[in-house]
Amino acid sequence: MRLKLLTHLSDLNPALIVLSLCSFNTRGADPKNADWPVYLGGKERSLYSPLQQINRGNVSRLEVAWTYETGHKSEYQANNLVVDGILYTPSQTREVIALDAATGKELWKWDPAKERSGKGRARQRGLVYWQNDAGGERRLLTGVGGYLFALDLKTGEVIRTFGENGSISLGSGLNTPGVIYKDVLILGGVGGKGAVRAYDVRTGKQRWIFHLIPRPGEVGYNTWPKDAYKTATGAMPWCGQSLDERRGIVYIATKTAEPDFYGGKRHGMNLFANCVLALNAATGKRIWHYQIVHHDLLDKDLPCPPVLLTVNQGGKKIDAVAQGSKHGRLFVFNRVTGEPLWPIEERPVPASDLRGEKAWPTQPFPTRPPPLMRQQYTEADASNISPETHQLTLDRIRASPNFGAFPAPSLNETVMFPGFDGGMEWGGGAADPDGIYYVNINEMPWLMSMVETRRADGLPLVPGERDYMIYCGPCHGLDRKGNLANQFPPLIDVAKRKTPAEIEQITRMGGGRMPGYATMPEARRAAILKYVLNENEISASRKEPGVPKSNDSKNDPPSYAFGGFRRWLDNEGYPAIKPPWGTLNAVNLNTGEIKWKVILGEYAELTARGIPPTGTENYGGPVVTAGGLIFIGATADETFRAFDKETGRILWKTKLPFGGNATPSTYMVNGRQYVVISAGGGKSGRPRGGTLVAFGLPTGQKAETQHGSKSSDQSKRRQTKQ
Repeated sequence: MRLKLLTHLSDLNPALIVLSLCSFNTRGADPKNADWPVYLGGKERSLYSPLQQINRGNVSRLEVAWTYETGHKSEYQANNLVVDGILYTPSQTREVIALDAATGKELWKWDPAKERSGKGRARQRGLVYWQNDAGGERRLLTGVGGYLFALDLKTGEVIRTFGENGSISLGSGLNTPGVIYKDVLILGGVGGKGAVRAYDVRTGKQRWIFHLIPRPGEVGYNTWPKDAYKTATGAMPWCGQSLDERRGIVYIATKTAEPDFYGGKRHGMNLFANCVLALNAATGKRIWHYQIVHHDLLDKDLPCPPVLLTVNQGGKKIDAVAQGSKHGRLFVFNRVTGEPLWPIEERPVPASDLRGEKAWPTQPFPTRPPPLMRQQYTEADASNISPETHQLTLDRIRASPNFGAFPAPSLNETVMFPGFDGGMEWGGGAADPDGIYYVNINEMPWLMSMVETRRADGLPLVPGERDYMIYCGPCHGLDRKGNLANQFPPLIDVAKRKTPAEIEQITRMGGGRMPGYATMPEARRAAILKYVLNENEISASRKEPGVPKSNDSKNDPPSYAFGGFRRWLDNEGYPAIKPPWGTLNAVNLNTGEIKWKVILGEYAELTARGIPPTGTENYGGPVVTAGGLIFIGATADETFRAFDKETGRILWKTKLPFGGNATPSTYMVNGRQYVVISAGGGKSGRPRGGTLVAFGLPTGQKAETQHGSKSSDQSKRRQTKQ
């Protein structure tokens, strides 16, 4: 069924043809129609398309072909499927909507509100399509509220023979779809005890399970405290899986063990958290694994699915798997043996000063490719977008230093860089048949501190005290005595030195070296002020009879709570670090070298001030095509862009109604190629909506561009041979 399209593309190299067989689909024998039937373009998760009607020579003429409004306003992150010319999208409330992929006309809509799951929530990134060519069976699978549903493609009706009246209980959430191997669906989840599971796609019956928190007798059991599997949670592989279908190997990228930031009750390396795992797709048996973070204390779960590709090293082709990380590093392995393609070194990292914690003394560092972002925030990285911002960020990094990529959590605040959202994120990377990997990177600093959840005297924290520790304590001290060496004044008796109006003004708008907190929820800000100003009431409340004591013995390790996810923004609301804040990167995985790096995203108001484009925080991945293009939204400037995959030069860009924080899809219907992206915004504090936008070349130019498209990659190869 696919051979006619591949004959039409016979000028392309053999690696492209093999990848096309795995990741792309034509309908019938008609090369004018090509679907996008699998999440991220294929089970290899390579985000590659052999379509080339839209290419370097004509991409500047792209226009909006159609739009569709979901009717909801929240994060819309779907990578949409296209099967037989019908586009299937999951909305922000977990509806599934079928549209004519050429016009955007709605064909049907399934609403989970009518099922036992009830309505769902945002952040559903895709669906699963399954077909049985022999029996003509076809269905969609989607997760809602801890349940997995099977739907009929033509009608959107629930297939009641699946599971219990059309659904099975997963016992965990699901924001990223699983992968199909023959007649089983392999998936992870969000929350729960930590497992990879395979379900019969017809009946919903569980076929196998791999425990990510090992049981007695299983590999990795001794990397946890005894019987940890009974109480430990986390390690769920939420970001998706990839599949080598020919070999029957599924690749899993796993999450941090919980609690994410305090491991005093889960000493050890904690296999199989933060691991790349290769499992037998038919049985779930482990083939190999590699742990990318040992005993993670920093929420450095693997954020994107492994990408399968083929590289050429010294004239030898190697089937590889590439795993991105929040540190902006790439780990590349032989996908069959698990051997790293380049050495990985265990290097010392800081120890923890939290009582009861045992941070792992070393962490893995790949020697190639080089990191795709800065690995430490130094004074040289203080923001330079204005003199005021430069001084403020310099002061903060001196008060709350960064200790590299693996700072040990502490009661003292530190700048977390690389940040909690990467580096790389769930959008992941794309790979072409030439062994080049393309990925977008965040360079956003965050602030990190821990809070002790009990007092030395056993009394509970009073309202406002915890938030004071998080927002104010790093500068003014947990004891409110200040830090005069860094010009942070004490807050004890501050009411005797300033009027209530002055204090109100400073906390809202900032003053001196203190940033403003006008955007902080009013109840939180008021509770902090009350804590700071009412010392007598605080002392009295702690002496009241009947206040419960802590049950912990003074000899037991204390419990610590994470101080909250806090992006470090400057006084104008931009990332508090010297740009770039977002980049797009091409990495040659044949050599382990960075091919190019360019800025991704722009703040028009900063450009108007004469500041070169800075890049922005970005969420959602790229698609690379045989037409020589990379399509990506992702940025905080509501812009969709096409880059030249050889040079990184921007060839086309257009405004979206909302941020395109999703990975695009590309397909062909009746001889016209489309590129579609879900635009919902909501990330980086941007406006929210829910619009699906499809682009194509003007219809009168289709024949001309289809014949001309062959020259895009073909001419590059001729030049290389010459």
